[in-house]
Parts: sequence; structure tokens; C-alpha cells
Amino acid sequence: MLRRALQLGLGRGLLGRRLGTHRGGSTLGKVEGSGGYRGSWVAPVSSYVTFRTRDPAHDGKTVGRLGEGDQNGKMSEIKKKIQSVLPGGAWNPPYDTSYLPPEHSDVVIVGGGVIGLSVAYWLKRLEKPRGAIRVLVVERDHTYSQASTALSVGGIRQQFSVPENIQLSLFSVEFLRNINEYLAVVDDPPLDIQFNPSGYLLLASEKGAAVMESNVKVQRQEGAKVCLMSPEQLRNKFPWINTEGVALASYGMEYEGWFDPWCLLQGLRRKVQSMGVLFCHGEVTRFVSSSSHTETTSGEEVTLKRIHEVHVKIDRSLEYQPVECALVINAAGAWSGQIAELAGVGKGPPGTLQGTKLPVERRKRYVYLWHCPQGPGLETPFVVDASGAYFRREGLGNNYLGGCSPTEEEEPDPGNLEVDHDFFQDKVWPPLAQRVPAFETLKVRSAWAGYYDYNTFDQNGVVGPHPLVVNMYFATGFSGHGLQQAPAVGRAVAEMVLDGHFQTINLNPFHFSRFYLGEKVQEHNII
Repeated sequence: MLRRALQLGLGRGLLGRRLGTHRGGSTLGKVEGSGGYRGSWVAPVSSYVTFRTRDPAHDGKTVGRLGEGDQNGKMSEIKKKIQSVLPGGAWNPPYDTSYLPPEHSDVVIVGGGVIGLSVAYWLKRLEKPRGAIRVLVVERDHTYSQASTALSVGGIRQQFSVPENIQLSLFSVEFLRNINEYLAVVDDPPLDIQFNPSGYLLLASEKGAAVMESNVKVQRQEGAKVCLMSPEQLRNKFPWINTEGVALASYGMEYEGWFDPWCLLQGLRRKVQSMGVLFCHGEVTRFVSSSSHTETTSGEEVTLKRIHEVHVKIDRSLEYQPVECALVINAAGAWSGQIAELAGVGKGPPGTLQGTKLPVERRKRYVYLWHCPQGPGLETPFVVDASGAYFRREGLGNNYLGGCSPTEEEEPDPGNLEVDHDFFQDKVWPPLAQRVPAFETLKVRSAWAGYYDYNTFDQNGVVGPHPLVVNMYFATGFSGHGLQQAPAVGRAVAEMVLDGHFQTINLNPFHFSRFYLGEKVQEHNII
């Protein structure tokens, strides 16, 4: 009976999901921990201490302490303070709090990459009436130096095996091709996404040919324009390919290729700011929640949680701000597993729904950029070899970029973003040079590493609410295809939040409950 309840959406009617927060209390800032902090304070009115910061990052002036100046300067300062509290006097805040997040927000989105920004965009676009929902995006890496978005190779394809993935990418490519109809901002220049529609070319060995044929059949049924090519057809169209070991190829004829991820990120950020979305550079460190107990129809007791408050630690500071909220969107990408744990997800007996973790972890992936004057040239598609190695053209100067996902045994340490150049020499270059003989003479010019938000269960996204933490929603775990599906995923999450169900693409197979039920959504085309 619990399985049936999960499939119908456990907890949907037990705790209402309407937006709205309790408007109580007033705190300008808090400090987590007490060691090493110095600042002026006033007697607490709650279990926290209200303070005035001396954080060097904000050049705070300590209130209540007179500066080192002459007597006239001191008297002038005192007069200003007295005047500020007199009837009719203009009030000036004693210190700047503009860097703090708001005390209340209807929706808090944890993660300001393309997925989180897309959710914010669609919430504001679909809200009725306009301005009905207050949305806060919390991003700890304001430079995006470790963001998966900025470090991606920017590919987009419809060549998946799961219908939902194909539908997500079909909508996203339509969004990208008409990006200025969605993300235009008055008086700002139009976005140039630099979409290169050169297609994806997937190669299969004799062993993988039958699976490729089956995948292409599904892709065509969903509206993707993909053709199958024999080795001879492949040689005729792409004479620079060595077809040895290739039994079959699939080629995307429309709406596949690559684009500029940074442009999409900045375009979404610019647009949602114009729509009134609030931003905070900080890290979510705690959730304050309440619990209630209920029983399923089979008599099994479950604990339901509701998050009431998100604690945001301010960047480069001991200071934090509690934010009262109605909903939390976990779009923290490679760090979403940690955010889920903070909310109590997975903290229960093994084998139970309460003990089921979000199986998303950081996986490091390398991208290499090389130069090859005799390379395939301007007509190069995004090629994915049967070995798993991939490459595409980069710009117009005979440059190419690519890489290869390691095996489970070869997974590198995700604790840093250092590049292993031996991995290219041993695992990437040999299959590339075998497939494209011109690459025998390539010269690597640069390399970088980025993170996948890797779903260890079935390498597919997690979209929708948690069945027990009833106001936490997920948009994570895409295992390398989150960037290309971000516009559609954002719309799907917004529909679930605002309407209680998916409207345009049914993503129920991507619900969290599948981890407990053991129901994998098996995608065969993970790169």
C-alpha cells in the first residue's frame, strides 16, 4: 500500500502546498558559533543575538563606538544619531544590510546555475497575478568558477533512449533558437547564444547496433529528426572518419549541436533580475523544520517534515540570515545530495522511505582543447565514438575539444578540479586517433575539469517534490545533460509548484520515490 501511495504522491493532501510564510520576528543577522567574533551587540530578544557587523568585506562601522577624531567630529556624529530618532527626523540605517537575503521569501532556490535560474524564470513567468510570488536564489559561488554550467561543452541533442529526455531536449532547443523571445530585457542588447546546428553523430559497434536502432525508433516517434547511416554512407558524408569497427551510426539532422553555456547563464540571470527575483551570495547551512506523524492505509507510520526557515551563511563572513519560506527548490547540482541531507532526507532506517538518500554525488570530468590543422574542418558534428570518447569543433581556427567519461574504477577524486593529463594520453587520444587519423598529430593547448551532478541510481534527473519533506522540490541529478534540458526542467518544476502537477511534459517517472521503489529510468545514451 505504501508503494501505491507513493505512486499517487504521498503527502500531497496531508500538508497543503499553498504559498505563504509566517510573517513574524525581525533579525538583521545572526552569528553561527562564538569563537573569534568581535562586534557590538544588544540584549537578545530571542534565542539569537542581533548584532552589528565588523565584517571587513563590508567595511562595517561599529555602532556604539566613537571614532578616532576630534571633538567636533564626535559631537557631529552624536547629533546625527539623536536627530535620526526624533519625530520627523530622517532614519538612516546604522549600517548597510543590502547584502543580506530577505527575512521572508515564498520560494528559496538553492543553486544559481542554469537549472535554478530556469526554475526562477518559469515561476515568475507563470505566476498569476504578476508579482504574486517572492523568489530568492541562493548561490555560494558568485564567480561560477566551479559551476557545471560554465565548465560544460555546451552540447544539445535529442538522441536519448527515454522519451521524457527527448521531449525535454526538444523543448529546450526551441527555447534556445528563440531565446530573445523568452529572455529579452528592455534596453539591453539581444543575446547571441551562438547555436551551432552541426548535429550529433553517434557511432555504434556490432554489439551496440541493435540498441541504436531501437533508440532511433523512439526518437523519431517523439518528433526528433534522426537518420541511421551505414559505414559506407558514413564514409561518403564524412570522409575523414575511419569506419573500422563501426557497424551503424545515427546522425541528428536538425536542432542538435552546441551553444554558449555562459550566454544562457547570464541571459537567464539578467532576465530573472528584471522580473524581480532576489539573489544572495551565500551558503545554505541549515533548515528549520517541523514534523508530524501519520499512517499509510497499510498501517505503516511515516514522519512528514515541513521546512519553515532556511539559514543562509553570508559569503566570507560568520554572519548568517534566517529566511522564512514556504517552499525550497534543491537545484544545487553536484552539491544537492548534501543539501538534501541538511533537510533530513535519508536519515532513517535502511530500506525505508525515510532512510532513502538522494543518490546524487559529484563526479569530476575532464575536457581537453587541442589544435589540429589537418583536422575534420568546419563541417564537423559533435562526434561520440563507440568507445565513449567524444569531440566537437571549437571556433574556426582548427581547434577541437573533447574528452571521455571514466569507468567506475577510474573515477578521479572529486575533491578538486585539477586535470589529469595522463588520462588524455592513455584513454582519450588513442580512440580519437584511431577514429580520425588526422588527430595523430594533434597538440593539446589547454584543459579543465568540471562536475557532473551524477545520479548513481540511473543517471537521470530527479524532478518534483520529496514524499516526506513535503515542501522540498528537486531539480538535480541530470548526470551531464542538465544544461541542455534546463529550460524545460525549469518549466516542469514551476508547473508542479504552481499547479500541483506537470502540465506540458509528464516527468512523473523522474520522481524521488523511484529510489525507494527500485524503479530505474534506464537511459542508454549517457555521455
